[in-house]
Amino acid sequence: MPTRTPPHIGTLILMAGLSAMVMNVFLPSLNSMVAYFGTEYWVMQMSVTVYLAAAAVLQLIIGPLSDKYGRRPVLLWGVCLFMLATLGCIYAPDAGTFLIFRTLQAVMATGMVLSRAAVRDMYDKDKAASMIGYVTMGMAAVPMVAPVIGGALDELYDWRASFWLLFVLGMITFAICRRDMGETARASGLTIGQQFREYPELLRALRFWGYAMTAAFASGSFFAYLGGSAFVGSEVFGLSPFELGLYFGVPSFGYVLGNFFTGRFAARAGIGTMLLIGTISTAIGLGISLAVSLTGYSTAITFFGFMTFVGIGNGMVIPNATAGMLSVRPHLAGTASGLGGAIMVGGGAGFGALAGFLLTPETRELPLQWIMFLTSVAAVITIILTLRREARIKATN
Repeated sequence: MPTRTPPHIGTLILMAGLSAMVMNVFLPSLNSMVAYFGTEYWVMQMSVTVYLAAAAVLQLIIGPLSDKYGRRPVLLWGVCLFMLATLGCIYAPDAGTFLIFRTLQAVMATGMVLSRAAVRDMYDKDKAASMIGYVTMGMAAVPMVAPVIGGALDELYDWRASFWLLFVLGMITFAICRRDMGETARASGLTIGQQFREYPELLRALRFWGYAMTAAFASGSFFAYLGGSAFVGSEVFGLSPFELGLYFGVPSFGYVLGNFFTGRFAARAGIGTMLLIGTISTAIGLGISLAVSLTGYSTAITFFGFMTFVGIGNGMVIPNATAGMLSVRPHLAGTASGLGGAIMVGGGAGFGALAGFLLTPETRELPLQWIMFLTSVAAVITIILTLRREARIKATN
């Protein structure tokens, strides 16, 4: 597998999968970490928010760097720094130090950004949507099983075991990418300063904003879920770490299904159709879930079960919206992937923090469900406006 050849699909899945696993593998251990560090629950819950916020900022940097220096070197440096940050989490003496190194773990966002950019380097828009769907379908298996593994490791050993797992997987990812991650980007010929100054070209493109905000609102419901569902599962429904891990992965079944639909139909149906179906299905599912909770008959099964619709919707929205973002200015694919990811993850960090702030045992799961439902409706409105503009541009051409 010489490094001058494009990466295999399995390598791209591994890159994106490790980025996804970092977000949620340790969540069933939050109560154990609260006890270990002797702090408040909301402090350890911040480990989700600070990671997402840092990932959002880093993606603004990763994209232009990869357009300038190439996907391969930026990825390999990112994985190395991720392993060092993971060791810092493992040996942190207090909660503050842990949160610092947890923030630094966000450098693994390189895997998510560059797996998408590499696909767009190799394929046109509709085909890229299909291939990104296959990449994220494989990636979806990771957050589906990660909390289960994390919960089991916590009960068998302690909370550190999940981070040791991440460190070992980081080593494996580095070895495979070093051997297989051939360069896919063309040299830009611009200085790094000039590369960053390309951002205004994207910021002036309304279609880029349309696709980016659709992805941000759609994924906002998922990130709010990440930020609040651990509290709902443990404090509202009284689940053990292992049980929480099992329930937590339910949306990923829907995510796999949504990614399958994207991979199977995006090239024929077009990204617009897939985006409409994905956003509407999410809004309908979350609307039903909210209605059940308002009646007072919600259980762990109904709450987590309806989250399958979030998975299906995101599995259809994220690959197609990403392909749309990267196709508005194809010569800035890495920059677009980074900026779009920053918008998506940054918004998600905000929704996750809001959910964590509003949730109490008295409010039960309702604040989280309202946030998720309203963001899903916003995604429907945004993609309708974006597709109307796309139709007008095609009509004038």
